[in-house]
Amino acid sequence: MYQKIMVPLDGSELAECVLPHVATLAEGSQIRTIVFVRVVEPFHRPTGDYVINEEQAQKIEAEHMRVAETYLKKLVERLNYKAVNIQSRILFGRVADNLAEFAEKNEIDLIIIATHGRSGVSRWVFGSVADRILRSSCVPILMVRAPGCVQGI
Repeated sequence: MYQKIMVPLDGSELAECVLPHVATLAEGSQIRTIVFVRVVEPFHRPTGDYVINEEQAQKIEAEHMRVAETYLKKLVERLNYKAVNIQSRILFGRVADNLAEFAEKNEIDLIIIATHGRSGVSRWVFGSVADRILRSSCVPILMVRAPGCVQGI
């Protein structure tokens, strides 16, 4: 059923809590391709007394892209899903929008993503990338609760 899955990661241990689920699916199904994706957001320049010019902002964004690339390269090197083709992609822009668009354009069958499990005010304040992807994508999504999730919070 699922042949090509996408796994969005942000470089955190929390996001990597999906990896055992990915491994189980890779071993027990006919998945052909797993694409690990990291989105680098544009640098938002602070306002006020401290000013960053365009050149400095571009250097910061380039460094963020380099860090994302290094992270995914190291992650992919340590994974072994036998006959599954493992890929990595770095995207640039708004996280949820880019992930939903990538899934649609690349014929992704399933998205596996971690969620903090926030609700109420903290969800409203911090937002939820997983929730925004759920609402903006037509691709099935497996959301994995991060360890330490407390029901009702």
